[in-house]
Amino acid sequence: MPGKKNLRWLLLLVRLPATHTAERVSIWRKLRRSGAIQIQTSTYVLPDQPARYETFQWLTQHIRHAGGDATLVRAREIEGLPNERLIELFNSGRAKEYALLQDAIRSFADRRRKRSTFENKLHRFRKQFREIKQTDFFNSPKAQGVEMLLRKLEGAQSPSKPQRNMEPKDFRSRTWLTRPRPEIDRVGSAWLIRRFIDPKAKFVFASKRPPNRRVVTFDMLDGDFSHVRDNCTFETLLGRFGINDNVARKIGEMIHDADLVDDKFQRSECIGIDRVLKGWVKEGVSDQEILRRGFECFDALYAFFQR
Repeated sequence: MPGKKNLRWLLLLVRLPATHTAERVSIWRKLRRSGAIQIQTSTYVLPDQPARYETFQWLTQHIRHAGGDATLVRAREIEGLPNERLIELFNSGRAKEYALLQDAIRSFADRRRKRSTFENKLHRFRKQFREIKQTDFFNSPKAQGVEMLLRKLEGAQSPSKPQRNMEPKDFRSRTWLTRPRPEIDRVGSAWLIRRFIDPKAKFVFASKRPPNRRVVTFDMLDGDFSHVRDNCTFETLLGRFGINDNVARKIGEMIHDADLVDDKFQRSECIGIDRVLKGWVKEGVSDQEILRRGFECFDALYAFFQR
């Protein structure tokens, strides 16, 4: 997504058919599913991206075939609505959807359930989450909390027996993928990977797993390495790769408390780093630059505790 100043917008000016109530409702639902925000009675907005343009083109044809009218316009700016305000409106819409899903997940997690029911419900929750993510054009902060809840739910159903340890030599010179806008667990896990598992690791960012099987995913939904039971991803990597470094273990405790906010280890050292990382995200620092700076933080923390 371009920076806030370079954003462009698609405006769909709509006149729905006066009759045919069923068609009007169908069009309204399609507009809602597209992730568009309504800025006036008959004006809908999406970011100017190829996939969004196709969506509005298809809706334009559908509206005209239904007896209405629609005009698709590209704009650099919208009078009275600066880019910052438009982004707020998009994030506000997604935040409401994430909040509803979050409430449903919490309610389900609090009840007893059979394994078959659990797996079916978890599949539905994942599907709903992915659908919201598809129209979360500006990375609403609310997504993080929902994804954490889903990972906890997955971990709660994970087998209690220990999983087979991985060999670092089998993971050399790989591409490691995680979610964009990295914070404490993702940055810490990437540092651990580079230092103890794959010294030549290449890190990339995306919201879902690519078809390439050589790519290793971490700290994301359905990832190869993620939260398991009450462990954060950093702790999962420590355990799966049999990393017995005492300082790395201490850092894992710090990351756990900063990421999960459960005071399990009563460690506060990484809370400050977490806030710095979040600050860089808000400033618009690139994902790769956040990793670079974060690695320096963890290198210094590791050196301090080695003394």
